[in-house]
Amino acid sequence: MTEDPLVTIARALRDHGGREPPRGISCYAALGDSFTAGTGSPEGLGWADRIAESLRRRDTVFVYRNLARDGATSADVLGQVDHAVQLEPDLVTVICGANDVLRTTRPDESAYAQRLGRIFTRLRGAGPRVILVTATSPSRWDFVPLGPRTRARVEEGMRRFNDVTREVARKHEVPCLDVADHPGLRDRDNFASDGLHPSPRGHARAARAFAALLCDGYGVPIAHLRGDET
Repeated sequence: MTEDPLVTIARALRDHGGREPPRGISCYAALGDSFTAGTGSPEGLGWADRIAESLRRRDTVFVYRNLARDGATSADVLGQVDHAVQLEPDLVTVICGANDVLRTTRPDESAYAQRLGRIFTRLRGAGPRVILVTATSPSRWDFVPLGPRTRARVEEGMRRFNDVTREVARKHEVPCLDVADHPGLRDRDNFASDGLHPSPRGHARAARAFAALLCDGYGVPIAHLRGDET
């Protein structure tokens, strides 16, 4: 069976940063928008929920907080940071930027870069060994009903914002799972009925990719993810 390209990408990040593998994950905070909130999948089966479920099996006092919200922009995600820091997390995932493009005709790349940098800086302050991970956003929207001009504007905006995400992540030494041009974006089964959010299958694939990054890059064992059979 051919390995999912997302998992291959995650494995390529295994030596990023050269950090010592942590002893365990007792608290995971997930920040972001609808992708992380789990929209498109039954409650508790979003990709972040699946990661948390696996981690919980290894630690009876494990704490998980999904602070992501539908429609959240990078400004909204910056507002999620204080709550996350108060949790003193071992693991934080931060994915944002898509709504910055979708909710305006003139997305501000510079403002996004500044906010993302502030998010990373604040979360680094949560502890010296906190694991911080981000990802790009899809640059293709094949299954969303958009007019030609709107599609061209949105996809170009996503490409520009993904470039910013990669650069800010590189500057702050944050591993960035690059899903922008993943071949799965052409597969209708990976999307919910709205054509925008991941389906349960799409969430399962994302969970496997993040699990591979955490396992190979940081020595965090994540096994028996719900949905591994998809």
